[in-house]
Amino acid sequence: MSSVLHDSGEHHFLGGNRLALLESGAEYFPALIAAIDAARHEVHLETYIFADDSTGRRVAAALGRAAQRGVAVRVLVDGFGAREFGAGLGASLTAQGAEVMTYRPEVGNFRFRRHRLRRLHRKLVVVDGRTAFVGGINVLDDFDNGREASPRFDYAVSVEGPLAARVHASCRHVWRLVRWARLGRRPRPPAPLPAAPRDCGATLAALLVRDNLRHRRDIENAYLRAIHRARHEIVIANAYFLPGLNFRKALLAAAKRGVSVKLLLQGRVEYVLQHFATQSLYERMLSAGVRVFEYETGFLHAKVAVIDGHWATVGSSNLDPFSFLLSREANVVVRDAAFAGELRASLELAITGAAREIRGEDIRRRSWLARLAAAAAYSLVRILVGVTRYAGKQQ
Repeated sequence: MSSVLHDSGEHHFLGGNRLALLESGAEYFPALIAAIDAARHEVHLETYIFADDSTGRRVAAALGRAAQRGVAVRVLVDGFGAREFGAGLGASLTAQGAEVMTYRPEVGNFRFRRHRLRRLHRKLVVVDGRTAFVGGINVLDDFDNGREASPRFDYAVSVEGPLAARVHASCRHVWRLVRWARLGRRPRPPAPLPAAPRDCGATLAALLVRDNLRHRRDIENAYLRAIHRARHEIVIANAYFLPGLNFRKALLAAAKRGVSVKLLLQGRVEYVLQHFATQSLYERMLSAGVRVFEYETGFLHAKVAVIDGHWATVGSSNLDPFSFLLSREANVVVRDAAFAGELRASLELAITGAAREIRGEDIRRRSWLARLAAAAAYSLVRILVGVTRYAGKQQ
């Protein structure tokens, strides 16, 4: 029987799990495809991007093989991130017997509506209710089909044990909601699987989701609790770092009480507005003793953290208003020194070998135009978030 830990204010942590850290697509996609090829009953896959590239076609082929041998294959993609999927790989999967649906596909009309910013940003897969994958990796070639010299830097986690049932329940819940919205009537409950997953390890972990109902701030609050409790070290790697005031204050307070705080952030310009808005935070962070590193070898897409060598999280949630306030997200939070140590070692390798530390003199050398661009970008992001009316007191 798995153990359950109740922690005030947060989700239940389940014991009895076996987790494996997967770094970037080179480790993730072979494990994912092998699990799909071994499926006997059901495969649920949720993703923000499902690209029609070499990687996307390999994953789609595995899903198609599963559907053809009678496995119930359900694929849910985002209507913006995977807007071309339905007419391409999605149509092929449907023809092979898979079920394919799109989350909020209404993005063609240019008229602004707040709900269109609510995206399905989760990256979840569950096979037979027993093996799950949670992380930040889209179904997308690491090298952007050869256009990049270095792979996209990201993480996922494979999960076996009682936590896989939580991931499975979350996938089935969202699938039913989307089907209900699509068909206009409540679908029948899905058939139960043969048996619930048993204990197969000793790792304590929880699944945290972010939605627009009961779980609006679960992921953010888990970060804040861990940061407030930190006594030695905080290492955060995040692709889009633009947290609210409470989060920034927590990091500054940790640094002030002597905690080593390291941020590994995006060094290459992917989205101009977010890039410059993040840079507007550097001066305050550096002056408080927070160390900032920009990943330059390739595109950083990671959304992970390690705190005090025993608390870790891997998932889809960026530390920005769009993840914290709008999108559907999913993170695994792990309390295990071995897992946290492995993730920390990977992050330290990236920091020392693929990143550049930003120092106070770098900020002082920036031109007035660069400073103005950063301030303007930050203000514009605040305005955009304010328009959605979901910012509350966080901005």
